[in-house]
Amino acid sequence: MTTELRRLRNYINGEFRDAADGRTIDVINPATGEVYATSPLSGQADVDAAMEAAAAAFPAWRDSTPAERQKVLLKIADAFEERAEDLIAAEVENTGKPVALTASEEIPPMVDQIRFFAGAARLLEGRSAGEYMEGLTSIVRREPVGVCAQVAPWNYPMMMAVWKFAPALAAGNTVVLKPSDTTPASTVLMAEIIGQIVPKGVFNVVCGDRDTGRAMVEHPTPAMASITGSVRAGMQVAESAAKDVKRVHLELGGKAPVVVFEDTDIDKAVEDISMAGFFNAGQDCTAATRVLVHESIHDEFVSALAKAAAATKTGQPDDEDVLYGPLNNANQLKQVSGFIDRLPAHAKVEAGGQRVGDKGYFYAPTVVSGLKQDDEIIQNEVFGPVITVQSFADEAQALEYANGVEYALASSVWTKDHARAMRMSKALDFGCVWINTHIPLVAEMPHGGFKKSGYGKDLSGYGFEDYTRIKHVMTSLG
Repeated sequence: MTTELRRLRNYINGEFRDAADGRTIDVINPATGEVYATSPLSGQADVDAAMEAAAAAFPAWRDSTPAERQKVLLKIADAFEERAEDLIAAEVENTGKPVALTASEEIPPMVDQIRFFAGAARLLEGRSAGEYMEGLTSIVRREPVGVCAQVAPWNYPMMMAVWKFAPALAAGNTVVLKPSDTTPASTVLMAEIIGQIVPKGVFNVVCGDRDTGRAMVEHPTPAMASITGSVRAGMQVAESAAKDVKRVHLELGGKAPVVVFEDTDIDKAVEDISMAGFFNAGQDCTAATRVLVHESIHDEFVSALAKAAAATKTGQPDDEDVLYGPLNNANQLKQVSGFIDRLPAHAKVEAGGQRVGDKGYFYAPTVVSGLKQDDEIIQNEVFGPVITVQSFADEAQALEYANGVEYALASSVWTKDHARAMRMSKALDFGCVWINTHIPLVAEMPHGGFKKSGYGKDLSGYGFEDYTRIKHVMTSLG
């Protein structure tokens, strides 16, 4: 007796379709390691069809009023709330995340973010008219850029999709969105929900692999390519987009320093940092996974962090006691395991360091100490439930270590000294600096990094503006 696999399909021009050539990809539940669905392996013909639909829909959507677009986005937010249980079920099957945490930590922020951008749609404005040359009046118009090719990652498939389509649609653009090949289910369900609300062609979903994403970015139709993914993928997108001067929006990797000074409340810091490091199995570009601790409290901190790791539980989605689920796929499990297997002799695994069970892709909460600044695990993104700890002697060395990586997305400082916190927040070369906390995000504030963490902002008015272009209109008063 066999169970029939669920069949996911692309959503193009208001209808669900298989890939034009019929090719598919198996989709695996990472909590079980078993195939539960098939997804289209879209090729050039599918990308062409989606881009054609988005281009045809753009003029009318661009010319809709901000109030009309706001109403549409508010309806999408309401619909997501009404279909929350279905979205949670799809995301849990996608990712293996805990059901309870997906319900509490993802659905409410997603809905709030859509409503934020619904409001932002009403603020799509340029500067006031003015005379900057005698007899001439200047006006600045802020307009949508056009068709947007968007590629979402597998760590937060639903939420990252929202971060992409919500500001794009609010600004008057049309969208072709590709989910990760390992997590298409929740995005396809989003298409079903959104498709009942927006005009056909405004929102399209094309499933597939890296070649599908490459075809989207290289396609002549999009005016903008937006990707959340690895540094390597971002570089490839930027290189490809440069050939026809597409606008590019990149949110790439991170290696967040967590700088803990000697005046910190150790117990409170350990509690918060372990949560921010292990949440979502550490599969977060902003995860608190690179801790720098003042030498005077280093040993006490490491001991407390190791105990916190040992008390942290990973397991199946329906277990309400777990903090996180599996790594997303077999390749990611291999990558995380590889970092631990290749640790230098001077490193010490204080907790964890091994796979959990033989079913699914679970990895134990892990703490590693005794590391040096040039060690591989310090310099490269692990993207797993692994927290490293280094010791520093003073503020200058803490900054040297914190800034001494190629990533620059997020960071945090832990101290009771306000002046020190202000000095550190100024000197840390990261797009976000938290003080005595780590990982909270709100729709009103920008999220994005520097250096190899990419450029452009998600969330906030800045993220909204990234999906617009500026036009100067000058008229004679004669």
